[in-house]
Amino acid sequence: MKVAEVRHILDTIGDLFPDAHCELNHSNAFELTIAVLLSAQCTDVMVNKVTEVLFQKYKAPLDYISVPLEELEGDIRRIGLYRNKAKHIQSLCSILIEQYGGEVPQAHDLLVTLPGVGRKTANVVVSNAFGVPAIAVDTHVERVAKRLALAGWKDSVLEVEKKLMKAVPREEWTLTHHRLIFFGRYHCKSQTPKCQVCPLLDVCREGKKRMKTAVIRKDKEHMPRN
Repeated sequence: MKVAEVRHILDTIGDLFPDAHCELNHSNAFELTIAVLLSAQCTDVMVNKVTEVLFQKYKAPLDYISVPLEELEGDIRRIGLYRNKAKHIQSLCSILIEQYGGEVPQAHDLLVTLPGVGRKTANVVVSNAFGVPAIAVDTHVERVAKRLALAGWKDSVLEVEKKLMKAVPREEWTLTHHRLIFFGRYHCKSQTPKCQVCPLLDVCREGKKRMKTAVIRKDKEHMPRN
């Protein structure tokens, strides 16, 4: 894709969502790490409901490992996969205390070694907590990138990330990450994208296909019946 075409996409999405930001509530890098870990296969809305109480009870890594696993599981029970996530949290907190003085490491390659922290989580933490440009590819980012031909239909998550990093100026990585999420979450939804009013319909493979299908369906509905 040409530079001008990418610029058009980025500017258009930017106009739609100029104030896009991380919607996981947190006050420091540690809370953000816990929140992103909890957000896997769960909505940010639900995570924020749980962490509103969780972060009042648990302030530091030591707090999480000072309670029985069953108690922590109960505190995050409304979160999907809560049992595994509770185990990851306690293991992660133990490592932070033993190896990093209770602090979240700033290096990406160290973050991804922590239990429950994958590449996406690490990218979110380094970009939002430490100001390091990064593009975290979640389901929204992946869907939008592929629909707008910023990545291939069969590309892996890592391939999508690499292609976005190549296409988007480095200083815009973090902001673009947030804007793509907002665009995917509130406009270009998985099942009900707003193709009819989308300013990027002209460059969207999925949108053109959906609109063409809608026209064909409408024409059939108006065909005279014998």
